[in-house]
Amino acid sequence: MKFNTKVIHGNQHHDPATGAVMTPVYQTSTFVQTSPGKPVNEFEYSRASNPTRSALENALASIENGVRGLAFSSGLAATDCILRGLKAGDEVIASDDLYGGTFRLFSRIYKDSGIVFHFLDLNEIGAVQQLINDNTKLIWLETPTNPLMKITDIEAVAKLANARKILFAVDNTFATPYLQKPLDLGADIVMHSATKYLGGHSDVIAGALVVKDAALGEQLHFQQFATGATLGPMDSYLVLRGIKTLHLRVQRHSENGRKVADYLTQHPAVANVYYPGLKTHPNHEIAAKQMSDFGGMVSFTFKSAQKADAISFLEKLKVFTLAESLGGVESLANHPALMTHASIPEEKRKAIGITDDLVRLSVGVEDIDDLLADLEQAFQ
Repeated sequence: MKFNTKVIHGNQHHDPATGAVMTPVYQTSTFVQTSPGKPVNEFEYSRASNPTRSALENALASIENGVRGLAFSSGLAATDCILRGLKAGDEVIASDDLYGGTFRLFSRIYKDSGIVFHFLDLNEIGAVQQLINDNTKLIWLETPTNPLMKITDIEAVAKLANARKILFAVDNTFATPYLQKPLDLGADIVMHSATKYLGGHSDVIAGALVVKDAALGEQLHFQQFATGATLGPMDSYLVLRGIKTLHLRVQRHSENGRKVADYLTQHPAVANVYYPGLKTHPNHEIAAKQMSDFGGMVSFTFKSAQKADAISFLEKLKVFTLAESLGGVESLANHPALMTHASIPEEKRKAIGITDDLVRLSVGVEDIDDLLADLEQAFQ
């Protein structure tokens, strides 16, 4: 199957009990057994597996070209599940520009665990090589990054990781499998905040992992089962429904994102525009190599470099909604330093380029003329 068919039919089956075309919401915690330890089928208890969640997990595996998918109660729960496989003394190499929640999980929740985290630009392959040692157990990559839209060459990092048998995970939330398939490029694990583009309608909190090795999938499933951060059946249904229109939505997100980026590059009040589809983007060639299009996420700064100008702009928006999150059909605007990345210390934010005048846009699927008119009036 090609991708546009996979999102609708990949690893999916009509409900065997009723023939329902759409997977039912199996709102049950437990399942009958015919004799102790002998369930009617593979389902025993919904923390271990549930028919609705299993349908979603099968769809996730299909669209990422993996062998197993796992659905979690949030993207951070999915990330945490991977870290559960590490121990004191292990080292992790991660992108320096990370989602604030991921940075918080790495640097604060696991700060006393004995796991050592290194944050750097993963395009600096020489620097990555120097950091790798026998204790390096995981390389964690976001591409495009949140919120500066840095692009990292997945294949180049995969070669390093695979040569040393280091687990390599890629956060594919911004790109989605419609635009980029990290497993095909050499990654071992793909992570998604399924809250975003996979769900697509700002009505669910969910996370996902997809792997290409069955044994790794079984290990991660055990860690998920043992710690309990599973996705409920109703939320699983919502993400599964969202996936069925992923290709249509991300195509429009990309079309609108490109036009918004072009508009911002020409605006006299704008200093820098961060969008991998722009030829001026420092990693544009890498993005063009590993992505089929460039998505709907755009960040920019003001020539004045003033925080007040960013806040004024955000307060004036009418079609764009000032809110955290991204990837829904509606356009959202965010101030990373005060919102999604506030948990990152100020000195680190500024060191990597998350300035107080930075605005991040999640460009939705509305009419582009209305979006551009809204941006124009907000600049005034």
